[in-house]
Amino acid sequence: MDLGSRRVVLAVVAIVLVVAAGVVYVASVARETSPVPVASADGDLMFVALADGRSRVEQVRLADPAARGATGMTCQRVYRAGGTTVCLRLAGPGPTYAAEVSKDGAVVKTVPLPGVPSRAKVSASGQVVTWTSFVTGDSYAVPGGFSTRTGFLDLRTGEAVESLEGFTALVDGQLHTAQDVNYWGLTVAQDDRTFYATLASGGYTWLVKGDLVERRLESLRRDAECPSLSPDGTKVAYKKRIGRLGPWELAVLDLKTGEERRLPGTAGVDDQATWLGDNRLAFAAVPRDAKLASIHVVPADGSAAAVVLIPDAASPSPV
Repeated sequence: MDLGSRRVVLAVVAIVLVVAAGVVYVASVARETSPVPVASADGDLMFVALADGRSRVEQVRLADPAARGATGMTCQRVYRAGGTTVCLRLAGPGPTYAAEVSKDGAVVKTVPLPGVPSRAKVSASGQVVTWTSFVTGDSYAVPGGFSTRTGFLDLRTGEAVESLEGFTALVDGQLHTAQDVNYWGLTVAQDDRTFYATLASGGYTWLVKGDLVERRLESLRRDAECPSLSPDGTKVAYKKRIGRLGPWELAVLDLKTGEERRLPGTAGVDDQATWLGDNRLAFAAVPRDAKLASIHVVPADGSAAAVVLIPDAASPSPV
């Protein structure tokens, strides 16, 4: 065999090995991360365990948070409501990610994500699933930076919308047409169409309220991020900076009165909070002198400071 033929054979072998390795990798990822029905073990709260770096989903009783139970899922973010579970997970080499949606334990839809998972929610009815991803390479992102992409899945129609960026946006009463718009932290009301989210543009952020059916939204107030609507629909929790460049802390807005209350002991939060009923919030933050996030709880009325509930954990979701 001459040198040229030998090079061709070696090249073909190399390609076959790469393809085979990719198949093995994807198969192993599928085995490792495919959701299974949530374990029947009693639990009030699901979360992603961080200590071993494998992003395993566990659950606990709020009355006894030290007693953890396995669920069989592996997710970067997880949320469950109305019998629907969304697991934002590793899907293949690259790496690539997907939102895998299960209904009563059976996978009903898998939606590819454009980037690294960041936020996930499910409406109270279980019919609308939302997510946010960090994305690199958008033309308006600074070199080496990232933007966000927020989408949703309507299980009633099967329609998956990749981004809110096509929605008509009014900011301070004016049509907003800037190209550097980012959205994140989508939370949907009980009617499965009214929503709240964060809009960022020009170095500012706004809390926005919109309609998933009409594909419209309008700003409510500035400097509010990652909103989460209370179960009774009367309050929105969000993170808000302390000063212009300080860390974030949680605040709760009364939608009827417009009163905003900051919650003590929440400085350093970088999460979309989860409501535990109408009076308490759970969120992930890195405690002082710690390397990994822990799940904290705090009264929504600001009557007491936040306390750590589950160490080395993130992505809290009621079960």
